[in-house]
Amino acid sequence: MTLLEAISARHSVRKYLDKEIPADIIAALQDKIAECNKVGNLSIQLVQNETKAFTGMLSYGSFSGVKNYLVMVGKKAKDLDERVGYYGEQIVLLAQTLGLNTCWVGLSYRKVPEAYNVGKDEKLVCMIALGYGETQGVPHKIKTVEQVSNASDITPSWFKKGVEAALLAPTAVNQQKFSFEHVGVKNNRHQIRAKKGFSMIGYTKMDLGIARYHFEIGAGEVNFDWV
Repeated sequence: MTLLEAISARHSVRKYLDKEIPADIIAALQDKIAECNKVGNLSIQLVQNETKAFTGMLSYGSFSGVKNYLVMVGKKAKDLDERVGYYGEQIVLLAQTLGLNTCWVGLSYRKVPEAYNVGKDEKLVCMIALGYGETQGVPHKIKTVEQVSNASDITPSWFKKGVEAALLAPTAVNQQKFSFEHVGVKNNRHQIRAKKGFSMIGYTKMDLGIARYHFEIGAGEVNFDWV
């Protein structure tokens, strides 16, 4: 499965089977986590065989069977949430290619301090449930390319493909409060601007990070810069 195929196949899953994740898959995930932590200046941690964090929850999106999850941690900074989204989704899509299911979780979990480390200068932004789902999840209604971008007959075709991939990105309660703009060309490189919108729910910075990574996959290997 390619990353583009993983984008289409991945849906949020909240109910998981009691099935162990093989050691080779765990190793692949740990390698990716280490890479994302280094490049993204984060402290993402994989917690295994821990059942307290996702039990007894009655809030939105109730979970069952979760015993493996990613703890999204990083040093406090203005861009922390966006980096968590951008690099966290890299792990999520890798997990999908490895046959696993996932779900980004902003609030519906219980903190279990003994299971992971959060430094005094760090923040636990969210968690990501991980494992073999009872189902593969279901797709949700999404906005149109025109609603979230300036794609037109004069913008490159890859720009529209990038936006289409971004529209398949998971966002808090499917709010999709982001937009993409093809600004122009400078020094033979296309200039792309990504913006977050306003939301009473929050999580728009993290959502934008996830959407930006999807855009890059959908656009492919083209010469563009984020501005």
